[in-house]
Amino acid sequence: MQLEALIRMAQQEGASDLHIEPGLPAALRVRGNLKTVGEPLAAKDLQDLARGLLGDSEWTAFLQQRSHDSSRTIQGVRCRINMFYSSRGVGFAIRILTAFQATIERLNLHPDLKKLMNNPHGLILVSGPTGSGKSSTLAALIQEVNLSQARHIITLESPIEYFFRPRKAFIRQREVGRDTPSFEQALLDSLRQDPDILMVGEMRDPETMRLTLSASETGHLVLGTLHSSTCAEALQRVVSAFPAESQPSVAAQLSDSLVAVITQRLRFRPELNIRVPECEILVATHAVKNFIRNRDFFKIASALETGADHGMWSYQRYRTWLDSRKNWVLPADSPEPPDEMPEASSAGIPQTGLVAPATKATPAAQATPPLASTAQGKEHRIDIEPEETEFGKILRPPEA
Repeated sequence: MQLEALIRMAQQEGASDLHIEPGLPAALRVRGNLKTVGEPLAAKDLQDLARGLLGDSEWTAFLQQRSHDSSRTIQGVRCRINMFYSSRGVGFAIRILTAFQATIERLNLHPDLKKLMNNPHGLILVSGPTGSGKSSTLAALIQEVNLSQARHIITLESPIEYFFRPRKAFIRQREVGRDTPSFEQALLDSLRQDPDILMVGEMRDPETMRLTLSASETGHLVLGTLHSSTCAEALQRVVSAFPAESQPSVAAQLSDSLVAVITQRLRFRPELNIRVPECEILVATHAVKNFIRNRDFFKIASALETGADHGMWSYQRYRTWLDSRKNWVLPADSPEPPDEMPEASSAGIPQTGLVAPATKATPAAQATPPLASTAQGKEHRIDIEPEETEFGKILRPPEA
């Protein structure tokens, strides 16, 4: 069983996800719908594949935890891979990532989202169902700062999906499980690392939420993600994650720190043959903050409908804007080859220093570099904006 062939087929079909399960044919999610392809896959083949991808050292940890997250480039395609045990054996859930520069314009998002990143501190939540493009939207927001502001950014992710090269911003990226044991430890560490902006890949539990709220109150702009279908549901989920006796204080803390909530879902547009984000955007006005403090989340829907002057968007008004839009950016307009992460040091510790971006290359030099064998466990990252930058000029060694 060749994983490379399945990945290549998923990319050719325009699939967003590839699901592999012992005893069943592979399944592709294309424009939100599942379809099976090929013959049933043997459990032994999938177990051998998992062991080959992980290597002996990580295989032992996988047997104990019964799941493993990683991100790799396979056959030139960037993938986020979750391996896990099910009742049939070792299965895979693989997200096919698009290699292109994630910016507000390239994701066909509303330009008003750029204004949110001008806030010096506070909390911005990006929410939506699984597979709705939250990670890409987070990357686009970070990239807007990277292109325009000299700020210190720390991202905490599991795993890292987009690798940023510093332009005007100073960016550090930490992967949970590799660079730090947990989101909680990484958040505690970050408060001692002088960040201007923190990006938390996922707020999964009350402790992560508590530390994220605390960071947003201490002079940092914090971005986090949640799984929810509306802005009101996202806020309610944060508060309800805590014990009943703590919820009033958490609601007050959330109301004081909130800047905005972005909830999105992907909608297929047949005239473009692509799915584009459809958003609900809540801005934390005085009225909204009061609703949160009193836990009147049911009133937020009416605030969204009447808050257009404050930059708010309901799903219906955002859909009307999409229908009137004329200039679209298609993924095929600006493909980007994946870029390798810096090599680990000889001590086995991943390098965390800045990588000096390369200067403009000739067309021949821009070809995708040969891929390392996945059995060697070599990691790759999507490179955003690999052009010459001010950091590159500073870090470039002087010519002899």
